Amino acid sequence: MMTFARRSLGTALATFLFAVPASVSRAAEPAVVIPTPAIDETVKGNSETAVFAGGCFWGVQAVFQHVTGVKNAVSGYSGGAKKTASYDTVSLGQTGHAESVEVTFDPNEVSYGTLLQIFFSVAHNPTQLNYQGPDQGTQYRSAIFTASAEQQKVAAAYIAQLEKTGLFHAPIVTRISKLEGFYPAEKYHQDFLTLNPNHPYIVYNDMPKIDNLKAIFPAAFRANPVLVSKAKT
Repeated sequence: MMTFARRSLGTALATFLFAVPASVSRAAEPAVVIPTPAIDETVKGNSETAVFAGGCFWGVQAVFQHVTGVKNAVSGYSGGAKKTASYDTVSLGQTGHAESVEVTFDPNEVSYGTLLQIFFSVAHNPTQLNYQGPDQGTQYRSAIFTASAEQQKVAAAYIAQLEKTGLFHAPIVTRISKLEGFYPAEKYHQDFLTLNPNHPYIVYNDMPKIDNLKAIFPAAFRANPVLVSKAKT
């Protein structure tokens, strides 16, 4: 499915966006200030991976690229088979995949719990079922793919904790599943926000997420994003 947001934003919207100041043209992304997780992981080693899905991976990737302690954040696909892990196929909405981001981080610098807090607060809206903003389909669902039993425990406990706060206007629909595989997306999807800061979709939907990250999580914000193109191999 080719969404309004990704493939045909429209000349009229683009004209509007660039005819008025950025402070007015950016979408009012609904960030929610939420408490830290009551329980978190036990730190083990200096490198861990976590996989999150929250709509278009362009914005989710960019948010985590700006988090201190993150070593790399790669856009890709999780939830389906390797053979169907391509953008054109996943966009049909029938593969089981969700557009996802694999985050490699140092748990000594940023905890899994903090990544969850950022995910639920500024990276996406966890109350939207099988869509995110203008993007429609199960490939844009809210999901957490856990790499360990401890991640599963922390994520489930945090969702239960957030539900009790009443801070969200609707129930959280985020699905927690065991990570079966992560498949990096095509090169042109990587570092998309950094490489295309004036793209209408980015300006309207994703730049506000970076602004919110800086405002709500100043201690975790890094001005210079860690990029896939510069990641150590």
